[in-house]
Amino acid sequence: MAELSEAINLDEIAVGLPRRIHDVTAMQVAKAADRIALVEDGASWSYRDLDQRVSEIAAVLSSLGIRAGDRMVIVSENCIALAALLFATSRLDAWAIVANPRLSARELDEIRDHSGARRMFFASGVSREAAAHASRYGAQNRQIGVLLEIGVGPLSESATVEPVEAEPAKQVAVLIYTSGTTGTPKGVMLSHESLLISAKATAHVRKMDHNDNIYLVLPISHIVGISLLIMTLMVGGTVRMVSKFDPAATARAIGEEGVTILNGVPATYQRLLEYKSVSGVKRLSRGALRLMTVAGAPLDLNLKSRVEKEFGLPLLNGYGITECSPGISGVRFDAPRSDQAVGTLLPGVEARVRTLDGFPTARGEVGELHVRGRNVMLGYYRAPELTAEVIDSMGWFNTGDIARFDGDCLYIVGRTKEMIIRSGFNVYPAEVEAVLSSHKDVVQCAVVGRVIDGNEEIVGFVQRLPGSQVTPENLMTFIRFQLTSYKRPSKIIILDALPATSTGKILKHKLAESLQAEGSRVPPALTADFTQTMYLT
Repeated sequence: MAELSEAINLDEIAVGLPRRIHDVTAMQVAKAADRIALVEDGASWSYRDLDQRVSEIAAVLSSLGIRAGDRMVIVSENCIALAALLFATSRLDAWAIVANPRLSARELDEIRDHSGARRMFFASGVSREAAAHASRYGAQNRQIGVLLEIGVGPLSESATVEPVEAEPAKQVAVLIYTSGTTGTPKGVMLSHESLLISAKATAHVRKMDHNDNIYLVLPISHIVGISLLIMTLMVGGTVRMVSKFDPAATARAIGEEGVTILNGVPATYQRLLEYKSVSGVKRLSRGALRLMTVAGAPLDLNLKSRVEKEFGLPLLNGYGITECSPGISGVRFDAPRSDQAVGTLLPGVEARVRTLDGFPTARGEVGELHVRGRNVMLGYYRAPELTAEVIDSMGWFNTGDIARFDGDCLYIVGRTKEMIIRSGFNVYPAEVEAVLSSHKDVVQCAVVGRVIDGNEEIVGFVQRLPGSQVTPENLMTFIRFQLTSYKRPSKIIILDALPATSTGKILKHKLAESLQAEGSRVPPALTADFTQTMYLT
């Protein structure tokens, strides 16, 4: 099919684009220095505060041995201190690696060792997890500028610096280690320009301005959280920093704190509705909310409908990937949809659909999605061979997602590596998951494949609503007339909770690994959460 691109001129949107991510505050300081930029429980910083304090923090970091071109790990939940450390790192032209404190010791060790980090910093006063990691690394608590209780890890004398590039498109701003949902985490190198251009394009299509108050609960340790922080400050809005998602607190903030934009994954909205159900609240307050967006996982239409009915607003689906900073497409603010489409391409993003062999598909046909634009990563750190596998000589990045276009509207069908081939038929887990998720007692689900006797069987994992007594037999009956025989799971396993990243993305590789023990009726890696299983005979 022909390449598709957004009609909006990206050059017009990109006028005045800063050179570094920390520069997003400069224009706001000149316009309205006293406007509130960052808020967390018990504290707030104006744009003047943010600009001045980031400069002071950068000076302290420099005295602690952080140099231009160094990699610097920041272990922290969402908080003002994290934002300040992130921008101070940018001011020094070092590379920021924001790590979620809920990572295991092994995972943090891998990030430190692979990145060759100069130092690790821990927001010890914000979370017990960060404090525990700080203790394990022998970090010493100290004050950095106005920031209190920051754990400072040992200096790595052997750390080498990377070249510093003047051009924003070539200088790395952040190094994001992917969640590893398909295997070993990789370090994604995102430039200042890629982050800034994606943020500004997204803010443009969402019609964001200085009146917006965004509820930032998605972790800044992941690309969506970083992008939301940057785009909101870029337009002069206020960022409400939230360390951990709590549905009751979120509902209260929407109703009482003037929140205008809520971004989440499907599980975010599912848990809000659960909170309403168990708390006895008649209706969740909409407050000043004007925009709700969702991304990160397939959107169940039943959930979408329930959320929209509750808040009286459309739930706008979107699609992005870490390697694309992350924005690729989104349902437009002024053109909501009732289906599972992920909308039209963002300004400046090109896309094409190819067969798995690399040949063009006919318009409307399903194939592998490739994208190109200024938002695409520079590559995987210290892994040129992996970079060459996904970015070709013309700059096309292979997302690994299976997609199709209907006109200019994009639909994500599934992941290339998730596709299950059962008796010669291609089965896309997203389709099976959509049917399972439509059951009223299913909170969320995941479908994976398992190789058995030269074929692949389909296995469904389901998390039920609290108090639900629905059984695998009930669910098998429910899906029987909604899916053709080769698409139906061979078995359904009910778990108390599905393994997930901090953003709510289900770790399918963990589920698949749990099935590998031959002959095991209960997945051994998940026995603590196991409730019951049904095998299709």
